[in-house]
Amino acid sequence: MAVPKILLYYVFTPLADPDAIRLWQRDLCEWLGLRGRIIISKDGINGTVGGDIDACKQYYRRLREYPAFKDVDMKWSEGTGLDAHGQSIDFPKLSVKVRDEIVSFGAPQELRVDAHGVVGGGTHLKPDELHELLAEKPDAVFFDGRNAIEAEVGRFKGAIVPNTDTTHDFISEIESGKYDDLKDKPIVTYCTGGVRCEVLSALMIERGFREVYQLDGGIVRYGERFGNDGLWEGSLTVFDGREHIDFAPSPKVLGRCHQCGDPTARLQNCGDPSCRERLVTCEGCAGERIRCDAHATAA
Repeated sequence: MAVPKILLYYVFTPLADPDAIRLWQRDLCEWLGLRGRIIISKDGINGTVGGDIDACKQYYRRLREYPAFKDVDMKWSEGTGLDAHGQSIDFPKLSVKVRDEIVSFGAPQELRVDAHGVVGGGTHLKPDELHELLAEKPDAVFFDGRNAIEAEVGRFKGAIVPNTDTTHDFISEIESGKYDDLKDKPIVTYCTGGVRCEVLSALMIERGFREVYQLDGGIVRYGERFGNDGLWEGSLTVFDGREHIDFAPSPKVLGRCHQCGDPTARLQNCGDPSCRERLVTCEGCAGERIRCDAHATAA
């Protein structure tokens, strides 16, 4: 029986010919019948793809055959299902693109990358090391490296959630002065799989935050280790057909429907076609064209 899987990964490493990598990745995924999104730049690769487990295993092996990607930390999770052609129903298509950044902070000129990864980033902490740090330094604070809407349905206890609609908003946020009181405190950045924090932690250090850490492997690795029994609460938003994932049965439900206020972990797009904002929306209100506050009075 076909088993659907989804792979999440990134590698920061200098790439001399990103377009050649793009062509290789496109051809490889098409040959294996995988769908998803892969972004490549001169600084590395960032991808999430899904399909049959055997195809995913072959993809993983082929990816690691390329010397720059041999140490990739591949995160595996369950997919929703496969269509009649054996392709993932969690992704509508395959997209492989070359961009200036593999995570769009809007600061490609600032990022420094060598064969070992991001230069000048935060100290990596494994999930158990995170707990050790918090025991040693109880004044440490969590700093959410995702868009604010993602934190509405799941976040670490007591986390600071910046006012960000997109990743581009982070630089203006950390330069605004509102977090200057954190510059002498231990800060633990976290995000879905770790890729955003690789860049965010380096940007924060460059702007005077003195003791910055990043959760290695992101929320995904932490959730795999502790389920609902650690410091993570709620559900994890993912950017595919699953919408969100849970690490154990019966997680705490943090989200509240934008329309009716009922508890939910579900997100959907604003009902205004010109708006890209995501809204927490329960199943009962899902059929309505719920609009964000900025478009609530639109006809």
